[in-house]
Amino acid sequence: MEPNTSTVSKKDGHFFWNLFKSTFLISAFTVGGGFIIIPLLKSKYVDQYHWIDDKNALDMVAIAQAMPGIVAANTAIILGYRMAGILGTIVALGATILPPLITLSIISYCYDYVVQNEWIRLFLRGMQCGATALIVNVAIDLLVKQVKKKLALPIVIIIVTCIGEMVFDLNIMLLVLIDGLAGLLLMRKSVYN
Repeated sequence: MEPNTSTVSKKDGHFFWNLFKSTFLISAFTVGGGFIIIPLLKSKYVDQYHWIDDKNALDMVAIAQAMPGIVAANTAIILGYRMAGILGTIVALGATILPPLITLSIISYCYDYVVQNEWIRLFLRGMQCGATALIVNVAIDLLVKQVKKKLALPIVIIIVTCIGEMVFDLNIMLLVLIDGLAGLLLMRKSVYN
């Protein structure tokens, strides 16, 4: 996936500062893993700054989730590169990994206090509830977009995957592989028509 070369050359220090600042703040206040950072990045990059469109953002997030590694870092690499080439990748990735690095350094220094503090445990439990709400919001958003496209196969894939994971407790990696193969084999005609 090549960067948008027509806009890469137009990026200035202000753009890169906004990219760093917004990604840093999102990463700093995101608790719950890489899947939580995705709707927040979409909100900033797509909805607020209009640096990238909704379809491209969702496609890149899907690629980032399929790649090995940390989802938040993969997403930052792909979106940063698409928006501003190599420099965009470096800025977005740095802004994504700095907050957890700083936080973990502080927590490791004060580990005994953090583990035994009831207030911190309650605070983290509340943040888990918020993270769950964000994941559910992303899932509903994706489902609504598939329903609007009026394609039955993506909806069937979503439903079968949910049932396979929640009811039959199937391995999530197996389900992702099956979903990918189903999309590759069965959805080509609908994409190219």
